[in-house]
Amino acid sequence: MDVTDLRIALVSGNYNMVRDGPTQALNRLVGHVLELGGDVRIFAPTVANPQVDAVGEIVSLPSIAIPGRSEYRVPLGLAGRAKEKFEAFRPNLVHVASPDRASRQAVDWARKHDVPVLGSVHTRFETYPRYYKLGFLEPAVEAWLRSMYRKCDALVAPSEGMVDVLRAQGMNEDIGIWTRGIDRSIFHPGARDLAWRREQGIADDEVVISFLGRLVMEKGLDVFTDSIIELRKRQVPHRVMVIGDGPARGWFEKALPGGIFVGQQEGTDLGRAVASADVFFNPSITETFGNVTLEHMACAIPVVAANATGSSSLVVDGETGALVTPGDVEGFADALAPYCTDADLRARHGAAGLERSQPYTWEAINASMVDTYLRLAKAKPQAA
Repeated sequence: MDVTDLRIALVSGNYNMVRDGPTQALNRLVGHVLELGGDVRIFAPTVANPQVDAVGEIVSLPSIAIPGRSEYRVPLGLAGRAKEKFEAFRPNLVHVASPDRASRQAVDWARKHDVPVLGSVHTRFETYPRYYKLGFLEPAVEAWLRSMYRKCDALVAPSEGMVDVLRAQGMNEDIGIWTRGIDRSIFHPGARDLAWRREQGIADDEVVISFLGRLVMEKGLDVFTDSIIELRKRQVPHRVMVIGDGPARGWFEKALPGGIFVGQQEGTDLGRAVASADVFFNPSITETFGNVTLEHMACAIPVVAANATGSSSLVVDGETGALVTPGDVEGFADALAPYCTDADLRARHGAAGLERSQPYTWEAINASMVDTYLRLAKAKPQAA
């Protein structure tokens, strides 16, 4: 068997609705497989005005909007015409990228027909309840995730740290790494633009602490805000620039008076905004990799981040930035303060981060994923 023999059914809760790290990775992977001659069919919810120019053929799944987060839709299941098209496609490998009902039905179908299943883990769903004062639900969510992931033949996660978490949670025994790459035509130190900074009201000698991501509470907006307030109390000179948009933007703007909110940025505009910062602050613990962290490193920007799965495999503490105990506001302020006052420190750690980002290329990463597909497919040749 080779790539041209693969018929992959990819089931995902988000493939083209909202642009984020997982959708970009999935689309790049599908494009790579198609270029090599493999066949991929995507089963996912669709919307009238998607944020992503999706790669490949999508079969739309029936779905409903998430209350309060209407930009996302939840699949109601793999049923009706979608199920007919799924079965007519006759996949010899199923890839599930979200733990929703449609993915669970696809996993059950695959087990019934002796078709191998790969599960990719893109976010730490079990941590979400704590950001909405429902932390007591975390063990139940973890058990719910485990009920699906244990049925998969293998899992992939974006970092060693996330692999360790999944193993500790007993999610599966066969867990590999599907890391992320960087588009160096967009993210590079040369994208820094002082004229653009001035347009935002930032003086050339002002140090900018950036935030990049969807503006939702599970990204650690409360910790970011409290840490910036602590810096202000200490009278550490800095400016704050927020890159991104989302339902919590109003809350964030009120919590950070004087912050510069540049909104959603894409393509070269995003690269310019990232490279025009001086230090990146990422307090989130929900990511399994941390694309935003890697993007700043590729622009030679030092990173202060939570010592969690999203950044611990990327940031080298004391060399490319600082890793801080999640939620430790005083610790984050302690880590940010030196970067606000020491240009040489920013330059050294930024350069080290740029160097560390070099191996992350999409070509090598997607080639490794194809190898994983083939390994699983060859293990069940009767499914081909």
